[in-house]
Amino acid sequence: MRAILLAVLLCLYPVLTFAVQPDEVLDDPALEARAREISRELRCVVCQSENIDESNADIARDLRLLVRERILAGDSNAETLSFIVDRYGEYVLFRPPFSARNALLWLSGPLLLLIGAGMAFAVIRRGSNPAEAAPAPLSPEEQRRVESLMRE
Repeated sequence: MRAILLAVLLCLYPVLTFAVQPDEVLDDPALEARAREISRELRCVVCQSENIDESNADIARDLRLLVRERILAGDSNAETLSFIVDRYGEYVLFRPPFSARNALLWLSGPLLLLIGAGMAFAVIRRGSNPAEAAPAPLSPEEQRRVESLMRE
């Protein structure tokens, strides 16, 4: 049982590690915790789906060092994020604030959900009408034609 647990932990180890190098870690644990908190909000511009703490890209390392420099300079978390956004744009934020420039991005998800729900409702409603589902009865002429074909 221990061997299986050890094997699972060893398989998960690469997933659990961060890319932060020992030489990047701040001496003060409180400042380091702030740096990690800020880093979780910043997207690696190369990897795109990872925050800068998880990325091994060179630009992510530069951003980690920049965050720590700003913290050591006395900037608050908001000032540090603002500094980085001013340099790299809102793209580096995992959760960009709602603004007129990105309103379509924020509203497209709920809008598409509402459109899809409306279409599904229309299809279900149309399919549940028994009058439309039943075929029209044959006219007397069509009935005679069917009977003549059946006799042949």
